[in-house]
Amino acid sequence: MTLTIYTKPAGCFGCAKTRQKFTDAGIAFTEVDVTTNQAAFEYITEELGHSQAPVVVYDRENSEDHWSGLNPAKIAKVIGIETRAREGAPA
Repeated sequence: MTLTIYTKPAGCFGCAKTRQKFTDAGIAFTEVDVTTNQAAFEYITEELGHSQAPVVVYDRENSEDHWSGLNPAKIAKVIGIETRAREGAPA
């Protein structure tokens, strides 16, 4: 499983809440600041087509999902999948 959160650290409420939800659930992620990483910015805007931070890219067993903005339903879905996987249940 890989979880990457592309963020704008300064003043991004959605970025902070997304990080907090995954941190509180004990889900490991990599954070990438798109304000200082031009390649990451180009990836989320040009390749993925997003224009709002955060952009979350979740990959489990070669099945990728990604979204932009604060999305509690998607966050809860990922947390549920990862919690079940930790407990040994099928994801």
